[in-house]
Amino acid sequence: MEHYDIDGLIEYGDESLPGTHQVVNPRWRELDKAVRQTRQSERKLQAAIARTALNDGGEIQKNAESVEALQAVQEELKRLCAARKASPRKVTIDSLPEAERPTQLPPLNKMLCDTVKMVAYRAETAMVALLRRHLKKEDDARALIRELFVSSADIEPNALANTLTIKIHRMASPAHDRAIAALLEELTLQDFPHPETGARMTFTLV
Repeated sequence: MEHYDIDGLIEYGDESLPGTHQVVNPRWRELDKAVRQTRQSERKLQAAIARTALNDGGEIQKNAESVEALQAVQEELKRLCAARKASPRKVTIDSLPEAERPTQLPPLNKMLCDTVKMVAYRAETAMVALLRRHLKKEDDARALIRELFVSSADIEPNALANTLTIKIHRMASPAHDRAIAALLEELTLQDFPHPETGARMTFTLV
């Protein structure tokens, strides 16, 4: 429920909530999202600097630029963390502007959303089980799967071969790259067809 905010989708029907009901502060949510995105950028820059250092010192100018970019990201991360800490995590609904006050789904829609949540969670758990073969801790595997779900990717269709290749961009560290590459290889071996075109889906890390 923490990671699948499907209740937030726009529905045809909704119901108002009591004004004294506490909800996550929209400002805190924005800051928390920014913190997570900035922290991910920090990890990627740290991994890039480490790879450059291992490559016989790499290009001095390029490495200096990466270090400077990392310092800027770390300063921004400190600022965002301080702002998030200063913002209350939860507020009452009546303290929010009218346009920002959340509503709840009618009972039947809520049941449907809960079902979708469970399906999504089970899919995540199944992929975590595959990834556990390459990572020791379940928490690390689950966090990496969530990172995979929001990672950038290129989609390359091939009409002649009837394939659809999904090229996932690399993770924040070589260890995660190896684990994800192994997972994508296993998914490719499953021969999943695209639900609309029937093209064979293949997955790779680039």
